[in-house]
Amino acid sequence: MRFRPAFSLPILLGAAVATALFVRAGHAPAALPAMVDGQTLPSLAPMLEKATPAVVNIASKTRVAVRNPYFDDPIFRRFFGVPNMPRERVQQSLGSGVIVDANKGYVLTNNHVVEGADDISVTVADGHTVKAKLIGTDPDTDLAVLQIPAGKLTALPMADSSQLRVGDFVVAIGEPFGLGQTVTSGIVSALGRSGLRGSGYQNFIQTDASINPGNSGGPLVNLRGELVGINSMIYSPSGGNVGIGFAIPSNLAADVMRQLIQFGEVKRGALGVEAQDVTPQLATLLGLDDRKGAVVTRVRTKSPAENAGLKPGDVIVSLNGKTIGSEQDLRNIEGLTTPGAAVDVGVLREGKALTINTALKVNEALVLKGDSLDPRLAGVQFGDIPDGLRRQGVGGVAVTRIAESSRAFQNGLRSGDVIVAVNRRDLDSSADFGRLVSARPRQLMLTLLRGEDAFYLLLQ
Repeated sequence: MRFRPAFSLPILLGAAVATALFVRAGHAPAALPAMVDGQTLPSLAPMLEKATPAVVNIASKTRVAVRNPYFDDPIFRRFFGVPNMPRERVQQSLGSGVIVDANKGYVLTNNHVVEGADDISVTVADGHTVKAKLIGTDPDTDLAVLQIPAGKLTALPMADSSQLRVGDFVVAIGEPFGLGQTVTSGIVSALGRSGLRGSGYQNFIQTDASINPGNSGGPLVNLRGELVGINSMIYSPSGGNVGIGFAIPSNLAADVMRQLIQFGEVKRGALGVEAQDVTPQLATLLGLDDRKGAVVTRVRTKSPAENAGLKPGDVIVSLNGKTIGSEQDLRNIEGLTTPGAAVDVGVLREGKALTINTALKVNEALVLKGDSLDPRLAGVQFGDIPDGLRRQGVGGVAVTRIAESSRAFQNGLRSGDVIVAVNRRDLDSSADFGRLVSARPRQLMLTLLRGEDAFYLLLQ
């Protein structure tokens, strides 16, 4: 049983329920008769004629340094005359995107389509290809915003995804398997899906509209041709499409896009607590009848939780009326709630039910500047790692900005990289990173996570 990005699946299976329409420039699909037995046949064609010009193909290239311990040895390089420069391999990724602002050229897509990319190209509906500028990414919701030159672009209007109902008809548009622009139809199978592995904050639309490799980042639209979701991944026991796909709701995508354009990052609110799942042992210890909820283990100083009176040992069972069944539920609902918003926290304290009123506070993001740590990191800025990785027990720091003229960039470090070890010493926190690097060791070898790859990078 696997959850996989839609662009990375290896095989194509026929969509038994979905209707597939292949729309290619200059090649009209076979037409059905206009009427049968005097009855006009329904068709999605008029809506698609307006919607498909807003869908784009995205191709990204990522250069990954490939190193050999022999070639990292300066004596070996000098003896054999090996140039002092990293060897690289190029990873390519294909996906889809949707134009949401024709005047400014903004394109929404998935983070995993462009993650760590050095070069991003966008092919628009008329067939011409342009270079795209990366405005920002949010790994925790798997969203990214690109910008392409404006001019004769078509944008897709955004719908209010909160109005979706299970059973509503939807259409997925994208470019799977390099076949060209393709349309599949289905219904909304479920709403508010969460708890899926491999993604951070989750509030997915589930659909049976066929989503295949290359559909990632493409739009899920309603029958009015409005954007209701960004196609992201599928559920797959075997690697093929089984009719269970997931899309990020348009309301969530719009909020992330607004923040990425305005701030270059997404600001999220937090209660200011650390928590863990209720286990059978904890339930017995705390005298709980129900073994669901998130037990508060620590309350941060000067946080909304401290100001509201939350205490270690409290069991959070709801947030704004939404049930909290686990620590992940708490983090998910917390991360999807607008910073500064008033919230009602349902709590069990010594067997008594309480409702505590407070407001979420924006997390103060970590900012470390490489200039102050080590000359080899000049021009690099570091920040917190994505919450999804942190919940998996990964420690370290993320590269949030890097100057292309910097030594670190020339050595292969890229924005979005997550540093999990320095000189093979694992990092539990950003403090570990600062301490190890500021000592300015003679050799500075970083262990990086980039997408699904992990590798060493030696900074010269």
